[in-house]
Amino acid sequence: MYYIITNQLHMKGKASEKLQTVKKVFERAGKPFELLYTSHAGQAKEYAEAITSSGGRHTVIAMGGDGTLHEILNGFKDFENCSLGLIPFGTGNDFAVAAGIPSDVKAAAEKIAFHAPQYIDFIQLSSGLRSINAVGTGLDVDVLKRTYAGKGKGKSKYFRSLIACLFKFKSKNFTVEYDGKSERHFGLIAAIGNGSQIGGGIRLFPEAKIDDGYLDLIIVDYISKPKLILALLKLMRGKVNKVKEAKIARVKEAKFIHEDESFTIQAEGELYNDIPIEAEVVSGKLKFYL
Repeated sequence: MYYIITNQLHMKGKASEKLQTVKKVFERAGKPFELLYTSHAGQAKEYAEAITSSGGRHTVIAMGGDGTLHEILNGFKDFENCSLGLIPFGTGNDFAVAAGIPSDVKAAAEKIAFHAPQYIDFIQLSSGLRSINAVGTGLDVDVLKRTYAGKGKGKSKYFRSLIACLFKFKSKNFTVEYDGKSERHFGLIAAIGNGSQIGGGIRLFPEAKIDDGYLDLIIVDYISKPKLILALLKLMRGKVNKVKEAKIARVKEAKFIHEDESFTIQAEGELYNDIPIEAEVVSGKLKFYL
């Protein structure tokens, strides 16, 4: 059975027409499906938990953005018999880019209805939280807080918040442990990626692959205000190796140790307070339609 989970509030006008297009794809493929609408945060996770705990082979499809995909992954129970699909319908759709999923809903639905899933990696935190695209802390968290608190919508709202944070964010002390190393940093950004980008197009992990059994770690140390905008432009374009304050590594696991008593992390744009970033890659477990 195919379960398509989408936000009911977004299914108006042209969005409703796109949903009809998706339905026709599964009808043409002769695949049984059910539409499940969400109306509040956490409901996609609740649906995924119920579906993947019910027995049998099922495909759970996020027709939404990275946040919906994040919720569904965190609700998954039966990885052996259930698979995950994505029809991009959000603002950023960062993971769709990494997975090579077309932005056209018909083409994305056909990838699921007419093809078999493949194994990809995901990020597992020691707290139990899972992330499919990226998890991090620092400047990106402050940008998200400002974005969610402000007015407007879309990518322009995110970038306005980014510009504002450039002049107000202060680097923080933390220690990172990976590959048997322990390093102390005074950093702007500390993040781990499975996908290649965050924030609707910031290519923070340009070399990342979602099925290689590794995670990409990036740490950007303190950069003076006059140099920060130029460095950020390089990061946005995927030129991480051109930023001398940036450190990158491919890892199986990593741990960030904060000196602050209270801190916030983000995973697929969802904010969590006081959850440690103690992460490892999980391979050969999640079946996903590429």
